[in-house]
Amino acid sequence: MSVIQSNISNTLTEIKRLSEKYQRSVNSVQLLAVSKTKPISAIEDAINAGQQHFGENYVQEGVEKIIHFTTVITDNTKKPLTWHFIGPIQSNKTKPIAENFDWVHSVDRLKIAKRLSDQRPESMPALNILIQVNTCQEVSKSGIHIDEIPELAKEIATLPHIQLRGLMAIPQATTDYQQQHQQFLALSNAFSELQQHYPSIDTLSMGMSGDMEAAIETGTTMVRIGTAIFGARDYSK
Repeated sequence: MSVIQSNISNTLTEIKRLSEKYQRSVNSVQLLAVSKTKPISAIEDAINAGQQHFGENYVQEGVEKIIHFTTVITDNTKKPLTWHFIGPIQSNKTKPIAENFDWVHSVDRLKIAKRLSDQRPESMPALNILIQVNTCQEVSKSGIHIDEIPELAKEIATLPHIQLRGLMAIPQATTDYQQQHQQFLALSNAFSELQQHYPSIDTLSMGMSGDMEAAIETGTTMVRIGTAIFGARDYSK
């Protein structure tokens, strides 16, 4: 077993332990392996461990990986992978995102949602969309204010070729558990409210390596784990 495969196994064990601790149902928290900046070989290791959902932050890099693995998996009749775009979105990059990814976690304005809808090929299933929320109101972070969720959700829900599935947040980095809990609880409450109005809402993407426990306690359905699986990233390349 490789280091990456061992890390995935350990992460899944921890997710299960925390789910039981907070009385979450079995398999209610999905693992999204954040593979940005990591080579094909690292993703292959993760696939061999059974991982199928991968998150990418950079459009060109992500598209290259998607094309590579689409060919490989087709040739080897393996289970198809699911690709999530989780990075900031520039208007001039929506087309390759719409044409290649299965999920987009980082929609924070109607203009981007419209472009993704318009550019999603009709031959493909609807693109799954999450609204990114800025739970801590840090200027450096993308995302809408929590009070703006209902209006943006209402507008996105009318667009064809995309499917509104829920919310995502990258909270303020802190090791204080109570602060983590407070930010996640606010988003979880907003998520529950949204579910009352839209039957398609089923995904709450929050929680990373350093705050996974608080996220699971407050109701996340998807945790985004990178370093704990693939190791530290080298951004100099």
